[in-house]
Amino acid sequence: MTGTTAGPATGPTTRTIITGGRVHTLDPAAPEAEAVVLEHGRVLAAGPDDDMVSLAGPAAHRIDAEGAWVVPGLIDTHPHVLHFGALAGGLVDLTDAVDHADIVERIRARAATTPAGGWIMCTPVGEPHYFIRRSERDLAERRLPDRHTLDRATTDHPVLIQAWAPKMPAVVAFNSAGLRAVGLVGFLPDRVCDVEIDKDEHGDPTGILRGPVTNYYTYDPFWGQILMKLPGSDPADAVQGTIDEMARFTAKGVTALYEAHAMEPEHIDVYRQLRAADVLTARVMATWDMESAIFYPFDPLSLDAFTERLHRLGAHCVDLDDDLLRFNGLTLSPGGPCFSGHFATHEPYTNPFGRPAHGTRFITLDKEEAFVRYCAENGIRANVCLGAFREHDEFLEIAERVVREHDFRDRRWILQHAMTITPAQVRRYRALGFQVTTSVGFAWGKGTMYGERIGTHVWRDLTPLRRLLDAGLDLAGGTDWGPKNPWEQIKLAQTHEFAGSDHRNDGPDQVLTRAEAFAMWTTGAAEVLGWSDIGALVPGHHADIAIVDRDPLHCDTDDLAGTTVLRTLLGGRTVHDTGDLRTVGDEPASTGA
Repeated sequence: MTGTTAGPATGPTTRTIITGGRVHTLDPAAPEAEAVVLEHGRVLAAGPDDDMVSLAGPAAHRIDAEGAWVVPGLIDTHPHVLHFGALAGGLVDLTDAVDHADIVERIRARAATTPAGGWIMCTPVGEPHYFIRRSERDLAERRLPDRHTLDRATTDHPVLIQAWAPKMPAVVAFNSAGLRAVGLVGFLPDRVCDVEIDKDEHGDPTGILRGPVTNYYTYDPFWGQILMKLPGSDPADAVQGTIDEMARFTAKGVTALYEAHAMEPEHIDVYRQLRAADVLTARVMATWDMESAIFYPFDPLSLDAFTERLHRLGAHCVDLDDDLLRFNGLTLSPGGPCFSGHFATHEPYTNPFGRPAHGTRFITLDKEEAFVRYCAENGIRANVCLGAFREHDEFLEIAERVVREHDFRDRRWILQHAMTITPAQVRRYRALGFQVTTSVGFAWGKGTMYGERIGTHVWRDLTPLRRLLDAGLDLAGGTDWGPKNPWEQIKLAQTHEFAGSDHRNDGPDQVLTRAEAFAMWTTGAAEVLGWSDIGALVPGHHADIAIVDRDPLHCDTDDLAGTTVLRTLLGGRTVHDTGDLRTVGDEPASTGA
C-alpha cells in the first residue's frame, strides 16, 4: 500500500473515501494520490484508488469526485471576514445593481418592512472593496442616484448609499430625509473640510457628497460628525453578516482564517458566540489589536491606559485547545494605508486631495516599545501590521534594541502587510526570526495609485514576494480588500498585474511559481500560523478539503481565477456544496471538526 494511515481504526466505521479524481496532498513524501480516506474528521490515508477502497471498507461513505481535483482547504491569513461581514450585515445590497430603477426598487422593498423614521443603509454599487472593475460608474446612468430619485423609494426613511474604504476620494448619496437627519442644508458651503457638497442650480444639496466620505480610515472632521449621526450596526446583523461572509469564503474553498487586524474585544465576542452556537464553518485563529485606529472617532490611549490594556489582554491572549477557535498573540497596527494619505514615508508624497503628506503614526513610539518589550519578556507572539518604509525602519530600530536585551528570535512573530519593503528591511526581519503574511492584492488594487502618488520607483519594493521567500521568510497570503477570490490571488502572485491597466509589476523580486503561490494559501500559511495539522492532506491532519473543477497547480494561469469549488469539507463535514458531486451513503452527523 502506497498510502499510509494515521493509526488503526476502532469502533463503528465513520470513514469517508473521496475517489474518482486526483489528489494534491502537498505531502512531500507522496504529493499526488488517486483517493483519500477520512475518519473522525481527519485524514486517514491517501494513495492508489484500490488501496484506499480496501482501507475504507464497504460501509464507508463515498464521494465521487468525477474527475475533479482534491486539494487541502485554503487558509486566508488576512480575510476580515468579521469586519466586512458585520459592515454589510443588514444593509440593502446594491453591489450588483444595474440602474437607478433597480436601486429604487431594492430600497422600496426594504422600506416596506422598516418602521417609519428608521434608517435604510445601503452598500456601495460595484465590486468590493476596491470598486475598480465595477463601481457606480457602471450603472446605466454612470452615477449614483440623487435625492430626488431616492425619494421615489421612500420619503419616510432616511437613506444612505455608503462608500467603503479603500476608495478615496469616494462618493455617497442621501435621500431628502437622510440629508435632514444629518443636518445637510443649503446654507452650508459647497466644500467643508475636504467634503464636497453637490448642489443644484438653486443652491440646494442634491444628496451627493464626495471626498473622504468612506466608512473607515477617514478622519475628516466634517464627515466624522456626520458619521456620528448615522446608526451603528445591530449586533444581530453583525452576527448574521459574519455567518454570510464566512459562507462566501467556504464557497471559495477556504477552511481556515487568521483574524489578526483591528480585532477589538467585541469582535472576538462575535466569534465566541458563533463557536458556542456551533455555526463556525471555518477554523479561526484570532488576536486582539492593542489600539485600532480604523474607525471614527479615534481617541488615542494614554501610555498608562495602553500599558494597562496590554497587560489585561496579554493575560488571556493564548488559547490553543479548541480545533475551531483559537487565540494566539497580540497585534499592533501603527500606521495606515496610502489610499487615505496615512502611508508613512521618508519623502513627501501626494495625499488624495493633492496635498503633500508624510503619513500618519497612529501608535506612538513609546507605546510601540512597550508592546515589543511586553511580548518579548512574556513569550507572546506579536503580530505587527506594518506597510510603509518609515514604519519598518522605526519598528526595526526598537525591535533590534530590545532583542539585545531579550532574545525573542524563533518566537514566530508575524509581520503583516509589508506592502512596501526594501531588501535591507527584509534581511533585518529575517535576522529577528519573523514570518510574513501579505496580500498581493495590494499591488493589484493600489499599484497604479502608488505610482501616481509616490512615484513608479516604489514598484520595485511593492509586495516583493520573491524577495521575501528567497530571504528565508515563511510566507502566507490573504485577501484583505481583494480580490476576494483566493484563486485569483494565487494567479496574481505569478502575474503581479494592476487592476484597470495592462501593467504587470512582475520584476525579479516579485514573481513566484504556481507551487510557491499555492503554498502561501496552504502549507506556508499553516507554518506561519503555527497550526501544524492543517494545510496539507497528510495522515493525522484535519480533513479540510476543497474539491475543485480544475488542476490548480497546473492549469493555465488565465484560467485559475475561474476555479469553481464543487464541495468544501471542514473536518470531513460538508460546509459548501454545489450539488454537482455524487455521494453514496448519508454523511455522518458529526466527523469531529
